[in-house]
Amino acid sequence: MWWYLLGTTTGMLLAGLVLRRRYTAVTVTGDSMMPTLAPGDRVLVRQARVDQLRRGQVVVVEMPGMDADRATPPQGLSRRRNWAIKRVAAVPGDPRPEDCLPETADPAGWLVPPGKLVVVGDNATWSQDSRQLGYFPGDQLLGVVVRRLAGS
Repeated sequence: MWWYLLGTTTGMLLAGLVLRRRYTAVTVTGDSMMPTLAPGDRVLVRQARVDQLRRGQVVVVEMPGMDADRATPPQGLSRRRNWAIKRVAAVPGDPRPEDCLPETADPAGWLVPPGKLVVVGDNATWSQDSRQLGYFPGDQLLGVVVRRLAGS
């Protein structure tokens, strides 16, 4: 009997660790995604890669620095990073949306370059996104918002 309990407990712990590595909860701060998401809302985020994204999905991505590199250097899980919740306007290979990029964005290509994203906030007035910052590096993607967990 105790072998059964030990096996069940171990299995549950391993499943919890796997889920924790694949999913995370994020709290919304700021008004950039209103009315879809409000400050204080908590969302469940599934880790994803750029090649798994589609236009219209809501994602969590690290804000780029002024030189389009990381705003903060990669750090351990205990360190805070500058995450943003935005909607995907274009993925690599999509036509480059002119109204979603500043004039300083690379004008040479007709398509969104590999490894880059165009993201925008639903509340354009209060959102700092691709309209001001240009392409977001895809390697700074945390994941896709799966659902809202709780509101403010």
